[in-house]
Amino acid sequence: MEKERYKHLNSFLKEKFGERTLKICIDGNFTCPNRDGTISTNGCIFCSNGGSGEHITKFFKDTSGNCLDKNNSIKIQIQNYFNSYKAQRANKFIAYFQNFSNTYDSIENLKSKYDSALIDNRIVAIAIATRPDCINEEICKLISSYKEKLYVWVELGLQTSNDETGKIINRGYNSETFTRAVKFLNSYNIDVITHLMVGLPNENFDDIKNTVNFINNHNLQGLKIHSTYVIKNTILADMYKKGDYTPITLDYYIDCVSYILTHINPNIIIHKISGDAPKDLLIAPEWNKHKKWILNGIDKYLKENNLYQGKYYNN
Repeated sequence: MEKERYKHLNSFLKEKFGERTLKICIDGNFTCPNRDGTISTNGCIFCSNGGSGEHITKFFKDTSGNCLDKNNSIKIQIQNYFNSYKAQRANKFIAYFQNFSNTYDSIENLKSKYDSALIDNRIVAIAIATRPDCINEEICKLISSYKEKLYVWVELGLQTSNDETGKIINRGYNSETFTRAVKFLNSYNIDVITHLMVGLPNENFDDIKNTVNFINNHNLQGLKIHSTYVIKNTILADMYKKGDYTPITLDYYIDCVSYILTHINPNIIIHKISGDAPKDLLIAPEWNKHKKWILNGIDKYLKENNLYQGKYYNN
């Protein structure tokens, strides 16, 4: 069996927990300072009204099929997941708070929401997706308190180290904010995962190189690599329709991912190498619908060129 050419999350989790471990995606009814008016009301240009978890809504129903109030639904979401076929595929699970900014609330509410998901001893980890500007010491203390019983990680959106691109995509924070959040989390020994997006407006290959260098200068434990795709009801969709944004090609994406993998710290766990757009909302590019094309294309390119994670990493 050929050795993996990069550190897959699935392999990492299997080694850590001794068997396959799956995520339970949770909508905790959070919002975002980039949507509630604190910073902006528009959100990032690629983000829809559903955040990143449109597929979660099917777990918002009680046993009679009635829709639930999101404020009281976290426990029900977990129960519904364990009652579904998905729970038959593994024995250990991660409570993954996915939608919007999952540290953007009072400490009391955060603790209540996180605790609401931990209702089954098959849950062995908690993962919390958020923004760098929604991290402070008090939040780190709370998240750290779960480490005694669970594996814990926090996901921080970065997307790019280019702050001019950050303005274009209406990110709402700069790279210094990201660095400060990582240092906070590092000080509490909380694993940090970040997101890198390929194909953002006005970016080129040099921006990818600079962002990889930026990431390598931080103490990070994981990386998610996404392509930029256009979905309905987003500002990016309006830009695309006006001709102000052109999606990247699959070949370009494969080139960029290969560069990222070969130049990233070899100790970082690769959580994802392709973003999954909801097929019913996707406008462009068409190739994003075909995940096997993407994964197989990347694997083929790495194999044919004898490439592997960290091959050209320069510490």
